[in-house]
Amino acid sequence: MTVHIERDESVRAAYARDASGLWMLPDGVVRAQDAAALLDALAASRASGTPITMAGAQTSTTGASIAARGVVVSTRAMDRVLDLDGSRRTVRVEPGVLLGDLDRVLAGEGLFFAPDPTSDQECTVGGSIACNASGPRTLRYGATRRHVIGLTVALASGEVIELRRSALEKNTVGYAPAQDPIDWFIGSEGTLGIVLAAELSLLPRPEVETGLALPFPSTAQALAFIVAARRSETLAPRCLEYFDAESFRIARGSESWAQDGDAMVYLEHAGPDAMPFEDWLALAERFAARVDDARIFDGDAALKSARRLRHAVPATMHERVAPFLAQGGRRISTDWAVPYARAAEMLARADAIADAAGVPRAVTYGHLGNGHPHQNFVACDAAEVARYEAVVEQTLHAVVGMGGTVAAEHGIGKVKAKWLPLQASALQLGLMRAIKRELDPAGLLAPGNIL
Repeated sequence: MTVHIERDESVRAAYARDASGLWMLPDGVVRAQDAAALLDALAASRASGTPITMAGAQTSTTGASIAARGVVVSTRAMDRVLDLDGSRRTVRVEPGVLLGDLDRVLAGEGLFFAPDPTSDQECTVGGSIACNASGPRTLRYGATRRHVIGLTVALASGEVIELRRSALEKNTVGYAPAQDPIDWFIGSEGTLGIVLAAELSLLPRPEVETGLALPFPSTAQALAFIVAARRSETLAPRCLEYFDAESFRIARGSESWAQDGDAMVYLEHAGPDAMPFEDWLALAERFAARVDDARIFDGDAALKSARRLRHAVPATMHERVAPFLAQGGRRISTDWAVPYARAAEMLARADAIADAAGVPRAVTYGHLGNGHPHQNFVACDAAEVARYEAVVEQTLHAVVGMGGTVAAEHGIGKVKAKWLPLQASALQLGLMRAIKRELDPAGLLAPGNIL
């Protein structure tokens, strides 16, 4: 067994920061080329007692793909599509495959992989599995977990196991958490095992895909429209995305479109039939939408341009915080969620908490069709980080009180580990720790993530 560990500080520094803005210099870096190299790195970890943290494209917003101690093991070079079965609508891939690259391969077969994080051109399959990623179209298709049907996993012991999603419709054997072991590893953020390969279920590409952007004069009207759209018995959107005044301004850039709009909702239709525009516009008019300023995105190229508008918001927030990283600043981002009908109430409470703390309100956008906004603050230094995190913690207390979650799609990582007890009971935390001890008794896998 020969494992090449990069010790050069410049190489280590290249893996010291992810999208969270945190900086953690690892002791070394292993750039794995294949499954054998991953197993060698794992064996070396056991022999030396050195922890390892897995990393794909390091798009984590929670610090899950960086390490304050031990070695970062990159899977980015493991980017092969191993098998594509169009008739079964399945694909088997290595963990380093970018979602955007996978989509381009699948397009030739008239198929697609449903989970669609906004960073799809930058994030990997392994990273998506690690945090059970989702995206705008989760409203219809669900998160990554639903679409993973097989995993090849290396345990901390070195044992390699093959897991497949059960096809059973009925099962009364034992405790529910033990019935489908594949689910132990999806969302585990590299803490329980290392994914060597994944088999994914695919869907046929819709014949018609159309997006519709609707400006509204106020946040309240936009959010009320989203609730009405969710409750509609005839309309079935693929996504329902919300933009507050500032995120809407960022998305439209230099365009003069809907300058007086204080909020915007973006939705998509997908299926065999044309989008029912008249029905959508009639519903939107009930909530005073500026339907004359509505924009239609029809076809693949147009939908990609709409996606770029959406991605401009987090990209701009990254740009705004970049000058402050060296002085301890970073972007403070949330991905809490509440039942969708209570999202407007919770956003108002979040604004009130920020106002009471004397800090600027968050830039808010995201998946309000699922009751799931992203709220972003720019902290210029360590003192501001502490102030904004105090605001976030108060907000999360209110979120949990509404039956919500502290993390809806980006995982827990290191950033949110301190907030997990706000939601998880002592019993739940104890069960998680017990599973961790069973599968990783020496604590070598991704220390600091989740627990």
